[in-house]
Amino acid sequence: MKKKWYYAPLAASFVWTLAACTTGTSTDENPPETTEGETGTEEKAEEKILILNNGNEPVSLNPQIAFEAVSNAPLNNIMEGLTRLGSDHTPEEATAESWEISDDGLTYTFHIRDDANWSNGEPVTAEDFEYAWKELVNPETASSAAFLAELIEGAAEYNAGEGSAEDMAVTAIDDKTLEVVLTSPQQYFLSIIANPSFFPVHKATAEENPDWHTEADTYVSNGPFVLVGWDHNSELRMERNDQYWDAENVALDGVKWLMLEDAMTAYQMYEQGNLHAAAPPADMAEQLIAEGEVDLLEQAGTYFYRFLVTEEPFQNQKIRQAFAKAVDRQAIVDSVIRQNQEPAGAFVSYGFTEPGGGDFRESGGDLLEYDPDEAKALLEEGMAEEGYSELPPVTLSYSSGVDEHQRIAETLQQMYQENLGVSVELAVVESSVFLDQQRNLELQMSRSSFIADYADPVNFLESFVSGSSMNRTGWENEEYDRLIAESKEEGEEERRFALLHEAEALLMEEMPIFPLYFYNQPILENDSVTGVVRHPVGYIELKWADIN
Repeated sequence: MKKKWYYAPLAASFVWTLAACTTGTSTDENPPETTEGETGTEEKAEEKILILNNGNEPVSLNPQIAFEAVSNAPLNNIMEGLTRLGSDHTPEEATAESWEISDDGLTYTFHIRDDANWSNGEPVTAEDFEYAWKELVNPETASSAAFLAELIEGAAEYNAGEGSAEDMAVTAIDDKTLEVVLTSPQQYFLSIIANPSFFPVHKATAEENPDWHTEADTYVSNGPFVLVGWDHNSELRMERNDQYWDAENVALDGVKWLMLEDAMTAYQMYEQGNLHAAAPPADMAEQLIAEGEVDLLEQAGTYFYRFLVTEEPFQNQKIRQAFAKAVDRQAIVDSVIRQNQEPAGAFVSYGFTEPGGGDFRESGGDLLEYDPDEAKALLEEGMAEEGYSELPPVTLSYSSGVDEHQRIAETLQQMYQENLGVSVELAVVESSVFLDQQRNLELQMSRSSFIADYADPVNFLESFVSGSSMNRTGWENEEYDRLIAESKEEGEEERRFALLHEAEALLMEEMPIFPLYFYNQPILENDSVTGVVRHPVGYIELKWADIN
């Protein structure tokens, strides 16, 4: 039985990053100053500066553009939405001090705190939220996260160019009251709006300077920390935000985010005391886990591969199924990754509680099994259907910068040779252009990963509706689209979950993707760090972090 972290009644394109923290010593080159007190010389208390490794440069720190872990991890700590995921991973009051929900579950009325201010000292207003949420959906923004707002009345139409901003049911009633009307009564809405895509924007700043979010000296935020330095491709620096409504409960004086792509480099810095946390390098993970040095935390996400169904030979369903069933996922977990991950028998991970209890994944069961004999037969049938005397060339692509991607790709290459008699070419693509090529449907077969944006299984499955920016396979299926659309309109939870199970079964039958394993979060962390919260769904929280 899997550990349950998701609380149903209240119910985030992943980049492999290292979320790491620092020592409690001063990072200044000069020693702390001393002051002369009445009873003698007293040493000034050292600042508590947490040093994290973000892995890479953020793609953007504009909340409505950012939709990757390297952007949202820091963004989650310099901005704050109406709700925030608490230490128990469920949504709680944040910039909104309270809200009411109408009897039909469709209308939410949020009350913004009187003491919620921007880092420039101006009050956070409902208009700032209305502006930001409509910018998220604005088709000119072209946000990859716009689909998250589809529960809001008029949002999908506005995003599709068939409606206007005025038709989107997000309204600032007054300076501190925001009204939102949904298309259906979905209980996971409060979790969705904890996502950074729904953070507010200081409207006056954004309208005056469209590039406000690109440099520290023009950045205006409302979260626990404020951005004070940004050396691009090197580091971000934050300090406690004295304008934050709950600043007295923020223990850290500041945070520094490094951008170290190499896992071994980060681990060596951790060992030297220059980082307080790191992810274990792949070659050392098994040993470090066995020695009890690693905390294995829950993570709602899936490592998987995409087929481009618009290109030979993966236009054929049986050939896709053959390539999926030829992969020994248990062997990859045991021999390649070696970090106690769970092989994935379907796309939705563990951790989502059903209305009647039980776990969504356990109820749905394994929908993909390793079967090399069946895989070989399916390949032959698919080739016959297409009239192939030999299989067209297959290229498997993966992004640079992460050793595990290469190791997995090489293992798949070997399995395809052994189980299917197929030679697969490998291609490594620079991480800076990999996603663009995948989105542009340029990669015939490519690695991918998904970390949930909010706490509901529909978040996994909505990625593959026709035209979704997250689809990236060219696959379209009217029945699948209908099931997902109906689930979003269904207010009765048992019926809604039944629709989601049906959709996942269809996805795994059509096989435009195939899963490898479910993520966990292996973390090495120094004992002096407390209060860092790493959500299974969502991002790292430093509001409650401390260094002792």
